[in-house]
Amino acid sequence: METKILSGQEAIKLGAEIVRAGGVVAFPTETVYGLAANAYNPDAVRAVFAAKGRPMDNPLIVHLADKKLIHTVTSGFDEKYNALINAFMPGPLTLVVPRKDSIPDEVTAGLDTVGVRVPSDPVCSAFLAACGVPVAAPSANLSTRISPTSARHVYEDMKGRIPLIIDGGESIVGIESTVLDITGETPVVLRPGAVTAEMIASVLGGDVKLHSGKVLAAAPAPGMKYKHYAPSCECVVANDIASAVECYVKEQKAGKTPVILCRGEHTGELGGCRFIDLGRGDAEVCRNIYSALHKGEKIADFIICEDLGAQGVAASVMNRVNKAAGGKRV
Repeated sequence: METKILSGQEAIKLGAEIVRAGGVVAFPTETVYGLAANAYNPDAVRAVFAAKGRPMDNPLIVHLADKKLIHTVTSGFDEKYNALINAFMPGPLTLVVPRKDSIPDEVTAGLDTVGVRVPSDPVCSAFLAACGVPVAAPSANLSTRISPTSARHVYEDMKGRIPLIIDGGESIVGIESTVLDITGETPVVLRPGAVTAEMIASVLGGDVKLHSGKVLAAAPAPGMKYKHYAPSCECVVANDIASAVECYVKEQKAGKTPVILCRGEHTGELGGCRFIDLGRGDAEVCRNIYSALHKGEKIADFIICEDLGAQGVAASVMNRVNKAAGGKRV
């Protein structure tokens, strides 16, 4: 199969035609690139899992062109959560809600809930509107691999697996959406993202729980059961810059070709160590983390990422980095 990378109205029109015909295409969002299939078509959804090599018990998120369409995929939820929809949609927030029977088991992994979001990326919005159906989508990478934030990243994993990649430029958020389960008495963040628990609590005026991190038999959201975001080479998290440099020297002496991923304000502390600058400020670090991991695996065989912090968006980024490193720290 030939995989084309196209942009503009031609790409949007062709991509929508492929989705309506039961095919799979890659498309941009503000978070990461996704693999789109008609959410009402079980065969098309299965084709997404096949393209990714993804287990079928890992649910997908339904993407909609407009927040007014949320009622078309859910059987209903507490109206107090409309405040979240008004505050964060369109945007990088996914709500887990009771599903309508029209959403097939292939999308939800057989659960009675479905994750739904309304992306803010303008190319994505135009594409979803052109599709005319809810689109089920995971990230557009091979299962367990680093999520893509550019069309080129998608091509590296999906070449020959899908017919089209819609190029919308670089993703401006850089990590997957926050997933919030609102089906219980207290909302629970199942996957952290750029919309933080603190931001959610400030809108709702009440408590928000964080998922314990325990692996569930039936995960209600992506990113909860399996290895994710992993580069092709070994990756570790350093407690601080001094530990990162110490690890770098050790691995270099062992014959490795290491690289350090760190905040821009720390690059002056690395001596002669090779590094990738993640930028300054949490939003910039968030936007750059996956592209840095993609670059790191190409130029090195050992990636060392400094601990980027445990608060706010930095904590969401570290959720991804810790999984990429398989929990290994130095």
